[in-house]
Amino acid sequence: MVTLGMVGAGQFAGQFAKLFNVHPDVDRVLVTDVLPERAKELADREHLAGTFDSFEAMLDSPDVDAVAIFTQRWTHGPLVVQALRAGKHVYSAVPMAITEEEITEIVAEVRRTGLSYMMGETSHYNPATVFARQQVARDAFGRVFYAEGDYVHDMDLGFYAAYQYSGGEDWKRTASYPPMLYPTHSIGGVLGAIPGHAVSVSCLGVTDDRGDGVFDKAVSQFGNDFSNATALFELNTGAVMRINEMRRVGYPSHLRESRFRYFGTEGSFEQLATISVWQDKQGVTDVSDRIHTRPSMAHDDPRLAHVAPELRDAFVSGYAEVHDTARLPKEFAGVPTGHEGSHHFLVDDFVRSVVDGTLPPVNAWVAARYTMPGIIAHRSAQQGGQRLPVPDLGDPPA
Repeated sequence: MVTLGMVGAGQFAGQFAKLFNVHPDVDRVLVTDVLPERAKELADREHLAGTFDSFEAMLDSPDVDAVAIFTQRWTHGPLVVQALRAGKHVYSAVPMAITEEEITEIVAEVRRTGLSYMMGETSHYNPATVFARQQVARDAFGRVFYAEGDYVHDMDLGFYAAYQYSGGEDWKRTASYPPMLYPTHSIGGVLGAIPGHAVSVSCLGVTDDRGDGVFDKAVSQFGNDFSNATALFELNTGAVMRINEMRRVGYPSHLRESRFRYFGTEGSFEQLATISVWQDKQGVTDVSDRIHTRPSMAHDDPRLAHVAPELRDAFVSGYAEVHDTARLPKEFAGVPTGHEGSHHFLVDDFVRSVVDGTLPPVNAWVAARYTMPGIIAHRSAQQGGQRLPVPDLGDPPA
């Protein structure tokens, strides 16, 4: 049995606290937050085992086997390393980290300690990614030579409220977070389905012109004024991957935040906001019903009271036909999931890796391949699109 400590008690953490708490191989769940009242509120609401006064106190506890990190996205890297060095297995929300050095350090610590590390990338379990992965396994694509991944989430659709919730009075400093430093919802859906990893990139950023202090270099903690960015990657297989990260876009991100396209020599798959099609040399098949998810809870559920209405679709989406739900614990039945039905699979895969001593699907080496390319892409955009090599940390140990 696993005793799990949750780090961060914000909007996203609440959904996962419930799932960890009902998992049959999790004995207890405890929580800490820099705002103690948030930790207490979450513990009371989800009937958790208790709270810790600090992250350090949680790491010092010999009773805690693993930690799940749900803090601000630019803080993950150092916290993960600190937890691994304290002997804890780690589940981390995305992204893995925001620098090459942080990613390299995490992989080194996982290799040294043998502990489980998993990045909670939802797009790895996105129905479109699952469908494409199945088609790759059937060799239905032939050789995949080109693929696209888009994370199209407009700031106006919930992100302003989310940054205000997490950032306090100085929220605009962090709302300018560079789009390509949050690349895993797009890259993960591509590389989670097809073979290969990025080896080089050229990226262009779009300078924001809203003039409201967000994506303003003079305000930004990150010195960033790009609100949108497009990157073209070369893969080690010779294929090409195009990635879009967009924060100013006229698109219904509440319906589908991430979408994907894969083109092969024998078949192709394309996804839009509400329609998905499989195509081969004989014709076109509408597969929308196979990857459409059904709601798992109501938008006005009291448990979503602290989540901006524009973000609630991401927290209520259930399974799709392509999901292998039979592999999940029966205790998850009826418990809300989210982000295209991924939450249940994320929690179960991490717990299984800790209990069974196996590598989770989005392990440290895979997470590095989902995250590192965006860091280099942002650097390329800062240099006017210069083509740069993407470091690779190799495959996980056999």
